This record gives sequence, structure tokens and C-alpha cells, in this order.
Amino acid sequence: MRAVVTDSNGQFHLEQRPDPVAGSADVVVRVRAAGLNAADLQQARGHYPAPPGWPADVPGLEVAGEVEQVGSAVAGIVPGDRVMALVGGGGHAERITVPADLLLPVPRALSWHEAAGFPEAFSTAWDALVAQAQVRAGDRVLITGAAGGVGTAMVQVAAISGAHTVASVRRTQLHDQVKALAPDGAEVDVVTPADEARNGPYDVIVELVGGPNCLQRVTLLRSRGKLLIVGVQAGATVPLQMFDLMLARGQLIGTTIRGRAHAEKVLLATIVRNSVVPLLAHGRLRVPVDTTFSLDRYAAAYARLASPGKFGKVILIPE
Repeated sequence: MRAVVTDSNGQFHLEQRPDPVAGSADVVVRVRAAGLNAADLQQARGHYPAPPGWPADVPGLEVAGEVEQVGSAVAGIVPGDRVMALVGGGGHAERITVPADLLLPVPRALSWHEAAGFPEAFSTAWDALVAQAQVRAGDRVLITGAAGGVGTAMVQVAAISGAHTVASVRRTQLHDQVKALAPDGAEVDVVTPADEARNGPYDVIVELVGGPNCLQRVTLLRSRGKLLIVGVQAGATVPLQMFDLMLARGQLIGTTIRGRAHAEKVLLATIVRNSVVPLLAHGRLRVPVDTTFSLDRYAAAYARLASPGKFGKVILIPE
């Protein structure tokens, strides 16, 4: 099979690799589409290594495709099933081995492109906002970097939870598209970063960008508010005015899914399967796709991922 691999210099290449084989508790998925994420770039730079048991040099955290092989201990899954999954790596290839307990069903009406952009973005959004921040109806929530893949998922999850959502998007030409993500009747305001303060204070702030000034947003928290650090592509080392956090009696929460134990990932997959996939199937959530690239155009795909001005997900399509 063909797979995108990273070398010791952080460069991407397309290579031939052996076809995977399903272990007893696994399935082999023929990848029809795979999402790109900032973590893929960070892995190539050596900053975000794959967890044990996953390919160390093949990026790709989310896939959608058809089951080709089923392990001997797997029940309820058969070849040909349409599935998607959040994985620890190895998704940017024509095939991948996935533990069966991480699989999610692909709704009948969903395209492969959309399915490939769902698992990482919406698992991250639901886990951060619902499980950790415990967002409630009436909360005021700020999402930074809200036009990207995870950002568009965060906006929808916050809005569908009944929060008054403020989406921070630097490029004004994307504001109407982000606002259109709101479910019927939901309140979503789209602002530039310069207008975040005048739309606060906030019960929950989700930081998806990072950078040297990102933690200054603690001054925008309401009393007992929560600031979640989810993405740090613009910089991961920042100063924190701790007295401001103390005055707000705020919580600073850092979160990632990739490094969790398998049992924790299975629990999250179960929650997403039962609570989030049905919303997707009924059209209450959607997966915006920015661009798609064939596997042999991987370099252009990663360049688009690293560029500004995206709305939604960048997707690779093995052919």
C-alpha cells in the first residue's frame, strides 16, 4: 500500500509499505478519506510523537472507509461496513489497522470527505466542552480560531448545548460562513480577535491557536470561568498572569486525546457513538470541508493545512 511518511528532517514522502493485518481485536480499514490536523505537522517536527502501538512515521489521526478484514475476536462488524475512527496515527495511507472498539458508524447520507473530518474534530469538541467544561444552556462561550476544523466543531457543539457562542475569526471574509454553522435558534456572534473583550466576559474560553499572548484571555473570564487549552499551533510557551487567574477564581484546563490510555479512548468513542453521531446523522451537526487532495498530492495538502484562511477540514483521498 502507499502511505505518507515523515523523515528525520520533518519532511513528508510517499512510500510503499506492507499491507496491514488485523489482530484478533482489530479490523483493517480501506481508507476512503483521511483528515489532516495540526498535530500531523507537530508530529513531523518531532513535537508530538505517536503513542505506543501506532506508526511513528505515518501521520493521520482520523480516517473513514470500509472494513476489509475483521479480527477473530471482533463481533458485530463485517467486511464492507462504513466506519470512521479517531486513531493514534497511520491514517494517511491506503489501509490502516484500527482497534474495533474505536470504530464509529458512518451515517448513510454522509460523504467520505465529511466522515473523514468528523472523528478528531467532534471528539475533541465534545470532550472539551461537554465532558470537561460542562458547558450549559445560557453560558457565554468564546471559541478562538473558530473557522478551522476543530473550531467549526466547537462552535456547533457549544451552540447545540444552548450556550451563547462567540466565534473569534481573524479573516472577516469567513464570518458569514462561521455564523451559518449555528443550529436553528442558536446564538452565534462572529467577531475578530480585537472585538473579543467587548463581547465578554465569558464562562468558557476555548483556546485553539496558542501564541505568546493567548493566556491574557484569563482577564475575559467571568468568576469561576474556565479556559481550555486545546491547540497551540501558534506557540506553546506563553506567560501567565497568575494573579488575574486567581482574581477570577478561574480554571485553566489543558487537554489532548492522543496520549490517553486505550480505555479512556474507548470510553470517549462510546460517548461520541451514542451522543454525537446521532446528531450528525439527523443533520444537526455538519462537517465543513475546506479542500480535498488525492494522496499523491500530499505536499499540497499539508501546505494548505499550514496556510491561513481555511474554513473547515483539509482531506486526503487515497485513490
